[in-house]
Amino acid sequence: MAQADLSKLTLNKSAPQAAVASRRKKRLLKWIVIALVAAVAVGALFARRATAPTEVEMGSVTTAFPTQGFTLLNATGRVVAAKKAAVSTKATGRLEFLGVQEGSKVKAGEVIARLEALDVNATKDQARAGGTAARANLEQGRAELVDAEAQFKRQQELFEKKFVSAAVLDAAKARMDRAKATIASLNAAIGVADAQTRAAGVSVSQTLIRAPFDGVILTKNANVGDIITPFSSAAGSIGAVVTMADMSTLEVESDVAEGSIGKIVVGAPAEITLEALPEARLLGEVSRIVPTVDRAKATVLVKVSFVERDPRILPDMSAKVAFLKQKPTDADRKPVTVVRKESIVERDGKSFVFVVNDKTVKLSPVTKSREIGDTVEVAGVKSGDKVVLKPNEKLQDGAAVVASTKK
Repeated sequence: MAQADLSKLTLNKSAPQAAVASRRKKRLLKWIVIALVAAVAVGALFARRATAPTEVEMGSVTTAFPTQGFTLLNATGRVVAAKKAAVSTKATGRLEFLGVQEGSKVKAGEVIARLEALDVNATKDQARAGGTAARANLEQGRAELVDAEAQFKRQQELFEKKFVSAAVLDAAKARMDRAKATIASLNAAIGVADAQTRAAGVSVSQTLIRAPFDGVILTKNANVGDIITPFSSAAGSIGAVVTMADMSTLEVESDVAEGSIGKIVVGAPAEITLEALPEARLLGEVSRIVPTVDRAKATVLVKVSFVERDPRILPDMSAKVAFLKQKPTDADRKPVTVVRKESIVERDGKSFVFVVNDKTVKLSPVTKSREIGDTVEVAGVKSGDKVVLKPNEKLQDGAAVVASTKK
């Protein structure tokens, strides 16, 4: 067997050290790569945050009326007519004519409806005929009286000449006295007939339903053929034929809290807004304060008359009343552009607002005027513009913004 060459079996002491160094280098490179990736991620995050839209609270530029700045208190109410009537009649009968509809304008005394009147007309004709007969009888009685007086005068002359007895004279006098009594009776009969004629005339007039005042028909409660009774006591009968109101007496009845009634005085100015006509702001005046308190609601009824009128106003419309400290001027009653106070920023001694345009803001200069409640009258922006509320000092012109979701 050949002997092995042991000289080639040498121990390399540097090999383990090199492997360890290689592994350390790889770990170091790995951590360096991780650190670089983390740095890039953090940088990207900060860059994204730096360029992300700023969350802001937004509001709108609106319009307001300067009268809101000197309003004592606001109340709600409804429109009513001070002069209103349910028109009926004292007669009972079937309605044969109705000459109005809802919305018809009528004059005082105008016939708006009529009941059947055949029976009362017949009664009136009968009474009139009785009066005619009584007058005819009176003429006959007067003729009889003239004859009786003449006969008495002749008998008196004959008695003085002793041509007739006293009995004949007494008979002539009795006849004359009866003729005079008949005249008195016939005059009384004429008076009775005339009274009956007037009573029948009243009954006929009660079949004519007339407007009690100038006004407008609000509701029609009956139709031709319906039975009309004074108090609608019979089944199937109707009392009021129509309901009407004098539109010149329209006013607002408003409930004012008992604790606030001391702020209101009769004659004080007010501004009336109708729910049906929100664009109309009408000047009013406190006409009277009803001297009773509604204990259930703890309110006092205040009536406000219209100083300005609108033909579109109708009874029972809902209304809002602003009771004012002073009578407004024409300028006070015109709408002005306003923004919330917290939307205005002061920079370099000037006033600005941040107007939101799409997704960015524009720093727009404004000119401030009077304060109206929690708003300020401004010029430089228009109603409907979106503005930033409570902008922070870091917000700049052109910055990207998004509406805040915080409540």
